[in-house]
Amino acid sequence: MSIRYVRGDATQPQAAGPKIIAHVCNDLGGWGKGFVLAMSRRWPEPEAAYRRWHRERAGNDFGLGALQLVQVERTVWVANLVGQRGIRTGSKGVPVRYEAIDAALARLAPRALELEASVHLPRIGCGLAGGRWERVEPLLTDRLVSAGLSVTVYDHD
Repeated sequence: MSIRYVRGDATQPQAAGPKIIAHVCNDLGGWGKGFVLAMSRRWPEPEAAYRRWHRERAGNDFGLGALQLVQVERTVWVANLVGQRGIRTGSKGVPVRYEAIDAALARLAPRALELEASVHLPRIGCGLAGGRWERVEPLLTDRLVSAGLSVTVYDHD
C-alpha cells in the first residue's frame, strides 16, 4: 500500500465507505485561513468543535500532537490534528511541528482502523504552516499506510 495522489478537493473525498478528512490546526485556537475555510463552507461542526476544544483546554487534551475527530456526515469525519505552533513564521522559524503531526497521526491510525475508514487530506502542514512535504510524507507512510490504511492526498487545482 502507498499514498495515492489525486487532483481535487479534499473536502469531497473520492472513495467508498467511511472516510476521515485530516488537516492540521494551530495551538492558538485560530481558525480562518487556508484549508479550514473550504471545510467550514461545507460543515460548521469542525470549527465549532475545535474552538470549544481550545476554549475548554484546561480540562482536556488540547495541545500539540492532539487529535479531535468530528463526525460531519453519517460516514464522514474530520480529524483536527494540532500540528502547528502559533500561526506566523518568525524568529522561531515556521509554525509547523513535525513531531506534533507525527503524534497526532499516531492517535489517528487506531481510530481510522476502528471506523474502517480511509484517510483523505491536503498536503498537511505545508501551506500556511510552512512545512516541507518531504518531511510530512514519511510520517503518513509510517503512521497510516504501514497500519494498513488507505491514504489519499489531494492537490487542489
